[in-house]
Amino acid sequence: MTRPLFLLLFSMAVAAPALAQFDAARAQDLRPVSGPQRNIVDNLDAEGDTLWAGQQLTFTADGGASWFLVDDDVLTPPIAPSAIVYSLDIEGPNIWVGLGFQDPAIASRPQSAAGFAHSEDGGQTWTYEFPQLDQPEDTLQVYGCNALTPEALETGALNPILGCDFLAPQLPALPVIVPQQSPPFDIDFDPTTGDVWVAGFASGIRRLSLLPDSNAYAPSFERIVLPPDTLDAISPTQPYFFPLAPEVNENEEALNFLGFSVLVDETGTVWAGTVAGVNRSRPEDVVELVVFDTTGTVPIDTLVERGWQRTSFDGTSQGLPGDWVIAIEEQPVGDETFAVGTPENPRNPVWLSVWRASEPSERFALVVTKDGGETFEPVLVGGRRFYDLAFCPDGATSGCTPGTVYAAGDDGLFISDDEGRTWRSVRDFRDRDVPGRFVSRDARVFAVAATPSALWVGTGDGLLKSEDGGVTWTVFRVDVPTSPAAPTERAPEVETYAYPNPFSPNADTFVRIRYDRPTARIRIFDFAMNLVRTISSATPNEQVWDGFDDSGNRVANGVYFYEVDAAGESLRGKILVLE
Repeated sequence: MTRPLFLLLFSMAVAAPALAQFDAARAQDLRPVSGPQRNIVDNLDAEGDTLWAGQQLTFTADGGASWFLVDDDVLTPPIAPSAIVYSLDIEGPNIWVGLGFQDPAIASRPQSAAGFAHSEDGGQTWTYEFPQLDQPEDTLQVYGCNALTPEALETGALNPILGCDFLAPQLPALPVIVPQQSPPFDIDFDPTTGDVWVAGFASGIRRLSLLPDSNAYAPSFERIVLPPDTLDAISPTQPYFFPLAPEVNENEEALNFLGFSVLVDETGTVWAGTVAGVNRSRPEDVVELVVFDTTGTVPIDTLVERGWQRTSFDGTSQGLPGDWVIAIEEQPVGDETFAVGTPENPRNPVWLSVWRASEPSERFALVVTKDGGETFEPVLVGGRRFYDLAFCPDGATSGCTPGTVYAAGDDGLFISDDEGRTWRSVRDFRDRDVPGRFVSRDARVFAVAATPSALWVGTGDGLLKSEDGGVTWTVFRVDVPTSPAAPTERAPEVETYAYPNPFSPNADTFVRIRYDRPTARIRIFDFAMNLVRTISSATPNEQVWDGFDDSGNRVANGVYFYEVDAAGESLRGKILVLE
């Protein structure tokens, strides 16, 4: 799961894009490939010993000996042919893939929603679901006792709802009708109900449900009402009046509207992480309200709504160290053949990665709750940013022990064998069989997954596999030679090249400059050919540039030229820096 940050832009009230009809169901192609198709691997999930990876959707079922690329049109929908994997969830044969893209039509290239790919047969065939957006007329939101308006009562169109002491207007809602700022940052499929939960930032938290008596899904994602920033809890039996929108007014954001992570745990409790904390809705918080006819005696409809409890940063030891909940993951413990909560099967701990949001005293941390959200325990507090969590599975042969926790973050992979009391970090990833093959120490660690036979780690510079608990590694990287044996349009014969290109120092961390020489001196020039940076390297074949000049300043957006001086000759290329 990737959670790259971005500027908050709430330009929602513009025309919706035209969504062409999309041919959903079709046979899927699986194309054998050499490995992951990009060196940025920011989404991992596993079912048994099968590992799925993004940004381009690939999988291996034999520990990386062979790889397949899912080459189905649903992954390149007309709305965004350049879509990549933004979120990934696998439950048995059900695979849900959240798709997003960086919109090139807007100068800031905001991250945007591109829909969903769904397979019910383990990836053999796929269908497509449109992004979790509203229609322009979706300006009101029903929520429990807010379902009836005083005007409706006056006309007799509707009647009281059993369980509501008094009535209030429906909630005013801003229809989020454009995909910008609403990529599916997290997705969770609940196999017990068939519901699909999505955290879509500017589009909030959404749910896609199966239609009654059908295997088809509803045509759109339902908007979920969470407490506004001014409340710690809401109940459908109480009336409210607050706007449902990513911002209250032009100068005030509604931070608890901005969904970033979501989980349905083994008890059916739904967890929704936002920029203003974590929201919890237990099965007992689901309320059914009965609507009667004009006589007040004949039930004509029912409303089923959820109550929510929010926990956020409050400076206490029982709250969260930070408000921005980046990831929520459940750690399986106990014997699932026994009832949850018994000595043989205690309740699964729920782990959260929280980031500092708006208060200077907030901190980045990992947090765990072992009592369903009654209390939270910070276990790794500091300046580190974590993106993903994973846990040693039952029956593992990969060198881990039950209870081992893995956390992926900016400073590497963190491993705890004692429920989070102590940690060791891994930052140096080199291939055990090819010492010259390594992942840059500057690369962020974005994702982690554990199969019974291996630990997998996704970074900004390749994919890693360990079969001994994180001691030694196998590195999977895309290495395009400068002189391929069979040059193609995508891999031509060149003397030097740089990637990624365009290069975003904030998102990519560094750009690799490749050349076919043993040693070299790299010089970076701006568009006016002023020298910006000199890098001397003994690293064969490549060097990295982090986007800073020799004075330690981040360079501005624009075109830069580089010159590789090696073995008495100069090789030249250019790099587009685009933040």
